[in-house]
Amino acid sequence: MISLDTICALATPAGGAIGVIRLSGPDALEITDKVFSWDCPTLSHLRIKDAKPNSIHYGTLHDMQGNDIDDVIILVYRAPHSYTGEDATEICCHGSRYILQQALHTLITAGARQAAPGEYTRRAFLNGKMDLSQAEAVADLISASNRATHQMALSQLKGHFSSELSKLRNQLLKMTSLLELELDFSDHEELEFADRGELKELATKIDNRITTLTRSFDTGNALKQGIPVAIIGKTNVGKSTLLNRLLHEEKAIVSSIDGTTRDVIEDVTNINGITFRFIDTAGIRETQDTIEKLGIERTFRKLNEATIVLWILDACPTKQEISDIITRCQDKILIPVINKIDLKTNRNSEEEAKVKSGAQVITPRFTLPDSVASLKPLCISAKLGLGIDELEKRIYQAADVPEINENSVIITSARHYEALLRAHESISRVISGLASDLSGDLLAEDLRLVLSELADITGGQITSQETLNNIFSHFCIGK
Repeated sequence: MISLDTICALATPAGGAIGVIRLSGPDALEITDKVFSWDCPTLSHLRIKDAKPNSIHYGTLHDMQGNDIDDVIILVYRAPHSYTGEDATEICCHGSRYILQQALHTLITAGARQAAPGEYTRRAFLNGKMDLSQAEAVADLISASNRATHQMALSQLKGHFSSELSKLRNQLLKMTSLLELELDFSDHEELEFADRGELKELATKIDNRITTLTRSFDTGNALKQGIPVAIIGKTNVGKSTLLNRLLHEEKAIVSSIDGTTRDVIEDVTNINGITFRFIDTAGIRETQDTIEKLGIERTFRKLNEATIVLWILDACPTKQEISDIITRCQDKILIPVINKIDLKTNRNSEEEAKVKSGAQVITPRFTLPDSVASLKPLCISAKLGLGIDELEKRIYQAADVPEINENSVIITSARHYEALLRAHESISRVISGLASDLSGDLLAEDLRLVLSELADITGGQITSQETLNNIFSHFCIGK
């Protein structure tokens, strides 16, 4: 247990029905006693510092002059069975800004200190309540905006990632120990405690797992930031109308005038619990307008960032247009979308009836060449909302998001990713060294580097103060 001063902070936003103030540190119970009294006279002799752990008490919070602030409920936690591992209390009161400000001011006057951002979780880490990767997951859990990011953060907070790293470290320690033992008996050249074939097999197995974890970062980062979907096409084909329809709000200006959208517009929405980042782009066409040209250039740059591309069409494209789009989208998932199916052009009475009824499957207004038809284009009306459900389903399927639950291990932190890359480099040198019959002392050094990198993720070794400050500075006050 690390001895620190006592801190206090709001654990809930001000202005709600109920507010919670958290007090943690060696003097948390004594400070609470200074500002709390029981309403019942027969209980006036009792003290919070003598209360049982995990107990609840009703009474009045008052300032240091004895003036009542609010009726409150006090929750008592005793070390080490609290979030921080210290003695702690939580004060539940009405959520008015004035009451909460008065309560905080009173606690500070009584001897507490305003907590810094992330200080509660930092104390939990320093007191061994969680490792560093779990501590980082707390911030991710608070900021989770969809089911996928919530499940990833919950998995990390429960220690599934830490458990994976612990297994790898135990295997590495076994390898290192055998090599170190050989070094201790280096005078006896005939002794070989570590079978090189078994070591190579184990090192390859460890490297495969590290590589799998590293590759999961792309998925984790995409889910955290939003899977990028670019909406492209010629001018006035309905790109902005479609963006507004997908976002369920009027985000982009819609006009029948060509070249209305001259810059990139981005926003996010959730589809089946997954965040997608939709990018509306300037219409692609030949133009002499300088500003519009810049917008089209940005369109092609944003196209490079996208994973999925919605190619919006309201007429049959030329061979040159098809060739250009397919070339630019070689590494993308391209979904051709025929918009404006609500228009009557070349439509028979049966098809018109389908449109009026709101049918989600409509015959295309024109025939596409085989090179595009093979991509299974969708027919929609962004204006009327026809076919949008099917389009969202197609977008979700194209993302090919793995099934994520609270047991999934997916990397979302750039710090973890970089540490795993360094670990991969070191274990790769071990594998190469075993293949070339490198001496045990050199192999052991690389193994120690792998252990060091994995330990850096969880904070299992001394982590620089600068790194800790950077991690916890992004937390909210109260956590």
